[in-house]
Amino acid sequence: MPLDRSFWPADPSDGVQETTVGSVLRAAADAAPDRIAVIAWGLTDGERRTWTYGALLADAERAARALLARFAPGERIALWAPNLPEWLILELGAGLAGLVVVTVNPAYQARELDYVLRQSRSVGLFHVDGFRGNPMARLVGEVRDGLPELREVIALEGFEDFLAGAPAAASFPSVTPDSAAQIQYTSGTTGFPKGALLHHRGLTNNARLCMERLGAGDGDVFAHAMPFFHTAGCVLSALGPIQVGATHAFLPAFDPVRALDLVERERATHFLGVPTMLIAMMEHPSVATRDLSSLVAVCSGGASVAPELVRAIEARLGVRFSIVYGQTEASPVITQTRLDDSPEDKAETVGVALPATEVKIVDPMTHQIVAPGEIGELCTRGYLVMHEYFDKPDATRTAIDADGWLHTGDLGTMDERGYCRITGRLKDMVIRGGENLFPAEIEAVLLEHPDVGEAAVIGVPDSRMGEELAAFVRVAGGNAPSVESLRAHVRARLAAPKTPRYWVFVDAFPLTGSGKIQKFVLRERWERGELQPAS
Repeated sequence: MPLDRSFWPADPSDGVQETTVGSVLRAAADAAPDRIAVIAWGLTDGERRTWTYGALLADAERAARALLARFAPGERIALWAPNLPEWLILELGAGLAGLVVVTVNPAYQARELDYVLRQSRSVGLFHVDGFRGNPMARLVGEVRDGLPELREVIALEGFEDFLAGAPAAASFPSVTPDSAAQIQYTSGTTGFPKGALLHHRGLTNNARLCMERLGAGDGDVFAHAMPFFHTAGCVLSALGPIQVGATHAFLPAFDPVRALDLVERERATHFLGVPTMLIAMMEHPSVATRDLSSLVAVCSGGASVAPELVRAIEARLGVRFSIVYGQTEASPVITQTRLDDSPEDKAETVGVALPATEVKIVDPMTHQIVAPGEIGELCTRGYLVMHEYFDKPDATRTAIDADGWLHTGDLGTMDERGYCRITGRLKDMVIRGGENLFPAEIEAVLLEHPDVGEAAVIGVPDSRMGEELAAFVRVAGGNAPSVESLRAHVRARLAAPKTPRYWVFVDAFPLTGSGKIQKFVLRERWERGELQPAS
């Protein structure tokens, strides 16, 4: 029956499972102890390690015993490293031990590291010596003395010694589905991050439901290079394959050549990557000679996914595409397209709500549910919503209302079938001469231009109109389009007020660690006069 308002109720038949990180790992090891659970590629070519589900459980239990010898259930331990198997084992071990994992971006500098450790009140820190030129051990030394709650600092280069210190036997604490599992710091596309306190029920169920909609199952190989400090890495990619009997194959960090290598050599059936990753892979000269025939599905999200990218990947690789939409505070996926959705729905929507998930679109001012097709703020409710922003009650009350609805801050629409579209961020909405303009709509049109690789549109101050549109463009290949051709391209497809006044060509965008464009950085650089518009 067509919806008469933009509200998708949770189906009561879609039962949420009362699971924890530890319980899903034990179930997988019981069901198939000899199946390959993890394939971890190292920092150098040829470095490759594997674990069966039985071995993964054994190492996770060793890690849990070693953790409990130093920390108490409920305490917070921070993980500061690229995608290493030790990271994954600590995540699973902490789940068994009832500890809360605090994820830290390995690109952070001293000030950012200090903030996360201080704000989370972490008592332990596991880190590598350095990564991609970042002297992480030195930075730990710079901040450690100013963090009185940080009792233990452990280098992952000595991980075997850490495990060797575990008692031979130890009783594990009772961990419930409602127990806190992680503090994930939001991506920082609009400023300094807040720590979303996520629970076991949300993480395990969300990962499982996403994998099921993606069609992953027994014997499949799920490959990715999404960072473990992000929910797409340590939740969807780490906890999803465990629950559907698949193998989890990953890189320490994204590189387009190695990502193509991983898919080709490990015969991956499913791949997850944000649009910037997929664009880099598809634009690499070697993609035409690769044997990627094992792939059956590609999944993306975390940023606007251009329709042209969806169509190009499906056509070139012969796969089916799935788009996820969500945010850290929702564990993270809220909606997802189905593999058998129409090309139009996969190219132009973010699908329908996952099972057991309520979604509504409300007027940002009145908070009333809007009619189908009308733009409003997307809100969600259910098992997936975080407990809180850690130690930030005011921010929590702003994000989660008295009825349990998480206000995402994203603007979108829902059609009569329940399919959602994201039209931009509430904070990104540009008000030009009293008219509301939505950058995502303009960005999608720009990405249809053959010479545009990536685009971001923001509002900049204007004395007459209040705000004007500024478009930032990264050229695809070597063909630089003229400003006139870009203006004509937009004007032919959208109303005149939606045509940007200013155009800036960039070689690269400032990105978060999870691949999202940091529009606030573009805005700050514009205001400082560092980015000059083309004539």
